[in-house]
Amino acid sequence: MPADANERDGSDAESDAAGGRKFDADVAIVGGGPAGCSAGVFTARDGLETVVFDRGPSSLRRCVSLENYLGFPRGIDVETFLELARDHADQAGCRLRDDFVESVTALDGAGSGFRVEPQEGEPITARFVIAATKYDGEYLRGLDTDDALFVTEESGDEPVERFDRDYPDAEGRTPVDGLYVAGPLAGCGDQAIVAAGHGATVARALLRDRRRDEGYWGRFASRYDWRRDAADRRDEWADPERWVERFEADAPADRDATEIRRLAEAYAAERDADYLDPETAARRADAGTRRLAAALDDELLLDAIDDDAIRERAAALERSDSPGDR
Repeated sequence: MPADANERDGSDAESDAAGGRKFDADVAIVGGGPAGCSAGVFTARDGLETVVFDRGPSSLRRCVSLENYLGFPRGIDVETFLELARDHADQAGCRLRDDFVESVTALDGAGSGFRVEPQEGEPITARFVIAATKYDGEYLRGLDTDDALFVTEESGDEPVERFDRDYPDAEGRTPVDGLYVAGPLAGCGDQAIVAAGHGATVARALLRDRRRDEGYWGRFASRYDWRRDAADRRDEWADPERWVERFEADAPADRDATEIRRLAEAYAAERDADYLDPETAARRADAGTRRLAAALDDELLLDAIDDDAIRERAAALERSDSPGDR
């Protein structure tokens, strides 16, 4: 996992171990609303090359004021919210593409994967796809040989087809290997905060499935994106050998000693990277606060700041510009 999303250099898309196939991206997300951006933040922060496609009508833009998203006590205008969501995905390491996805088709051979065909730009291949659009899953047609992705319903005088929101399970998994569905398309509802939460849930399910494929089991397959205070770190768990012992005590019978050690040492390194010293934590918090401030209107910020604080800041800037301070 990257130590700091703002310092992440990006990673090459993975090659599938079974088929040796090289993908353009590890994860392709169709839809850049709350569910898609939230999913992208989790997959990109875990080191997966993630591409988010977004150039469709957003139902959220029909909302004149988003007032029930936790963390904005008096609400936030939708355009500012979407700007911050996309910027968060970008800072986490996602590649954002303003392009409409016309189709997703399965690749042949070991390792499977998908070809994502956009309307204008170049197509890409990806090991995983997260469908995070709301209204239409037509671009997924044909992925299930039984066409079980769609159901027919009566609407007025004529039957209509729509994506079956019961097709994915509660964590977004589908019978199609590597295909996940997040947000309203998966039947989680239209509220932005619920869709964002479901996007994170689906991304974590994908990451857990991938770790199981890598050999992890049980609780070790779940990877929490959680930053810990370095002061709370217990010395005994700083030693990778302590994790090797725990893995050995808990490992399934089909794991050999070499594999157990490899997984334990990798897990220990992940845990070690989660701990932050106070200076690093403060720097990241400051960067986050400044980004929020940058999204606000200057006049609103000045209006919210105490006049005395503005005068003190102006005086400090004037003193720093004086010849004596140079």
